[in-house]
Formats: sequence, structure tokens, C-alpha cells
Amino acid sequence: MDGGPVTAPDMSASDTSATEPPRFGVYVHWPFCKSKCPYCDFNSHVRERIDESAWATALIAALDRQALTLAGRTVSSIFFGGGTPSLMQPATVARVLERIATHWDLAADIEITLEANPTSVEAARFRELAAAGVNRLSLGIQALDERALKFLGRQHDAAEARAAIALAQRHFARFSFDLIYARPGQTRAAWRRELEDALALAGDHLSLYQLTIEAGTAFQAAQARGDFALPDEDDAAALYELTGELLARHGLAAYEISNYARPGAESRHNLVYWTYGDYVGVGPGAHGRLTIGADKRATRQAKAPETWLAQIDAGGDGMAETSALDRTDRLTELTMMGLRLAAGIPRARFRRELDAEPETLFDSKTLGWLIEGGLLTLDATALRATDAGRQRLNAVLVKLLE
Repeated sequence: MDGGPVTAPDMSASDTSATEPPRFGVYVHWPFCKSKCPYCDFNSHVRERIDESAWATALIAALDRQALTLAGRTVSSIFFGGGTPSLMQPATVARVLERIATHWDLAADIEITLEANPTSVEAARFRELAAAGVNRLSLGIQALDERALKFLGRQHDAAEARAAIALAQRHFARFSFDLIYARPGQTRAAWRRELEDALALAGDHLSLYQLTIEAGTAFQAAQARGDFALPDEDDAAALYELTGELLARHGLAAYEISNYARPGAESRHNLVYWTYGDYVGVGPGAHGRLTIGADKRATRQAKAPETWLAQIDAGGDGMAETSALDRTDRLTELTMMGLRLAAGIPRARFRRELDAEPETLFDSKTLGWLIEGGLLTLDATALRATDAGRQRLNAVLVKLLE
């Protein structure tokens, strides 16, 4: 493949999107779980006792301290993640939402998502969570197969999963649930049956993740001992392709590598991340990205729950790190996030973040090689990864960002 120089086309008439609507989100991290799943590398912790009143007060204080420099924003989405936020009392969720509304305007169509597990105790709270202001639920189902649920270390069974989905549909206008595939020994036929089962239960959105082994997890140790083996690259690719084909036939488009939705039902909060918008992160380990004037800053809150809580109680903001992102950082993050989307990265976004066209930001020979190889496309509106490119995105990114 001979990738010649890539030149910018005339944008005078073809680029109709000069600007993008601003997105500003708030992420709230609840770090506690009933148990630690063996595949999970999120900042989640098991504690026998939690002083929820103290935690609610601390989350509100953390919001107050970050809001001091962020006046005049309009919040488009709020996301309670974890951990297991459905373990929070609905009154705590309501207090946090009320405080966010005192600092910023809320978009008329604001999306307020909370992650939930489908155990009976948590599912019973759905009605109260909706009354507190949550309007979208994200359920961690992970599998509809009993053996797979046990392998994944989940505390619910398939019947509880189905009951929780039905309850979510009753109380929330928008809901989604997650499944994990490419599990040990999983065949195309078995995954097709499970997907068809899921589609019969689904609303307008599904998140479907390939099982990956993360450093420091129980699964990493188990795999190293030879307790199980994941499907090889070809089998995993076949499962990925089957997923996209089957969901497309049911009207759920692959708008991001692992996320499928009917038009208009995409996760607005996750789109804040993928379109490189701004967001505040509060709670242990929460990250943020904030544009202040011409600068963009990365923030990270202290990771250990007790450390974070002590910092807040002492009058601090809970930050472990605040750093300015230079031009290379911004290009790297924008590219890594944006190429996950089927829509890719609009030229307007390159101009917003870097005041430049993509042709000038990447090595022209490498960019041309990836385009000629059918992994990327670049036209008058956007840089995109093709279906083949998104399936091999890690390798594409390594090459493009060398």
C-alpha cells in the first residue's frame, strides 16, 4: 500500500458544521460494592459499614469546591457510576442532584443516569430513584446464562436479571443493560441465542463488551494459572461481527465500539467523553476534563475512599492531580476517544481543540497508509475509523499516534 500525501479539501461549501453544541457533564463516583467481581479493575471497594450521611455531605462539598471556577455552564448529563451507585439511598442521590442544580443550569433534556445491579434489594429502589430525579438506568446484567453469571462472579441469577429489566422498563423512560461476551468456550451459536434473548428484553440501548483480562484482577491470576482461556483473536472477531450484524437487523446501530442504540437513544453522557467535551468528576478516583479559557485541564480525585473523604473533611477539594494538557496530549485524547465512534471526529472538533485540520496533525504517510488499507477514512466532514478499523482500533491508534 502506497500512502501518498493527504491534502485538505476545500471546506468552503462542504463543511456545514462549523461548531458543535457544547456538552458539559457531571460524573459522581460511588466507590462501594457488595463484592468485587473477578474481571473488574474499576475503583470499587467492599466495606462492611458506610456512613452514608458523611459521604453525601462530602460529595456535595467536592461539587461546591469545583464549581467555584466553572460558573455559567449548562449541564447536559449527570452520571452516577461506581462501584455500585444503586446501593446509595435515593435521598443521597436527590441531595446531590439538588446541589448540582444550584451551581449550574440544567439542560431541558438533561440525561441523569445511574448504574445499578439487578439484585432484589437494589431493584426495589428503582421507583424511589426515579422520584429522586434519575431518568435513565444502566443495569449491570453481564450475562443471561446461569453458568456464565457464576463464572463472572455476579451475585444475581438470570431470573433476577429479567425481573430487574422489567422493573427498569416500568420506572424509567430510558434504560440500558450490559452484557459481557467472548467468554471462555463461548460459541457463535450460544452467543446468538443469548443476544436474541437480550433483544427480546431490551429497550433502545445495549452495551456489549468483549471480556478482557485487566491487570491486578482475580481473572488475571486465574488465567495465569491456566484456569481458563479466552477465545482466540479470530473467534473473538467473529463474535464481534455477529453482534453488529444481529443488532443492526433489530434497529440498534453500533454508534460506538461496544454500544448500540436506536437513533436518538445514544448515551448522552458517554458522548461527552467520546466527543471530548468537558466534565466534572467528583468522588474517589473520579477523572475530569475542563476547558478554562484556551487551556484544557485533566483532574483526578484521590483514589482511596478513606483518603478522599479525609481530604474533603479537612477542607480540601479531594484532588490527587490537576494538570494542563499540552497540544500532544489533547490530540492523543481526542483521537483515542473520537475514533471509537462510528461518526468519527468532525473537522470542527479538530479546529475547536487544536485550531488545525487533521491533515496537518498526523504524519501524512501514516495517515495515507491507514486510509489506503481500509482502516480509516477522511473526507470533507470527518476522520473516521472503518468497521475494520474499529475492530483493530488499538493497533490503528498506535500507528496513527506514533
